[in-house]
Amino acid sequence: MVGSWLGNRTNRAQAGPPLASVPLPEGAGVLGCRVLDPVNQPVPDAEFLVTDAAGRRVVGGQLDPFGSFLVTVPAGEYRLAVSAEGHAPYRANVTVPANEVAALGDVTLNAAQPPPLPAPGDWEIEPTHSSIGFTARHIGMARVRGRFNTFAGIVRVADNVEQSAMHVVIDAGSIDTNVRTRDGHLKSADFLDVDRFPTVEFYSDRFTHRGGSRWGVTGALSLHGVTRTVTLDTEYLGVGNGTEGEVRAACRATAELRRDDFTMSWQSMLARGIAMVGTSITVDLDIQIVPKS
Repeated sequence: MVGSWLGNRTNRAQAGPPLASVPLPEGAGVLGCRVLDPVNQPVPDAEFLVTDAAGRRVVGGQLDPFGSFLVTVPAGEYRLAVSAEGHAPYRANVTVPANEVAALGDVTLNAAQPPPLPAPGDWEIEPTHSSIGFTARHIGMARVRGRFNTFAGIVRVADNVEQSAMHVVIDAGSIDTNVRTRDGHLKSADFLDVDRFPTVEFYSDRFTHRGGSRWGVTGALSLHGVTRTVTLDTEYLGVGNGTEGEVRAACRATAELRRDDFTMSWQSMLARGIAMVGTSITVDLDIQIVPKS
């Protein structure tokens, strides 16, 4: 990460004159900067965090529409961190004098280098360190979380990763919300109907790089006897080694499904017309893959 500063371009905060027109608490100062990308445009969704010498959070949040922030803090030594999706983070030590502005000027966030991609070839999901979970709204208020305990999958990584393919098979009967009666209902004909449709399957051959570590994985999801096109919003986490030195690659992915799209239209209404089960379900995947033996 390269920090570009106005003025003398040092890593020191530039203390301005005393704030005559803005009253400050006794012993306080002001810290601020503007965050830009390499073409001098504000960075969307960038966030800042100011911590004290002990690493405790003092203040933080999102930047304004112009990519700036200005905060009042007690005079002292601080650590500033600025981060944004797809960009390398910026960090600096900052001194904020009492009754002065510690103005850092313009800070440039460079694009982050994406993690190395897995080698071409066949990889398989390692279920011990992977999970397929979901979240659904219950009676219009609480969220019910669950998972599928049994699944398997193959990823065929191509030389051009965007031409890769994957196939995942989930045992629908392995659904688990930690409540036996609820699990029985979810397996029934009202929902998954596992006697007729024992598996949930996803096949994709459309991997789209969205920049940095973000990918879109689009494919056909077959659920409850219906097949729909679904895109997984995927964050690729890179390649590493397991405890025994084996090579692994990892990713996280999410998707939102509508029950009605898969003809799971069962509905029960409580008092005041509140739906027993929400119409949409959020699916969350944490996946590790290993070379297929």
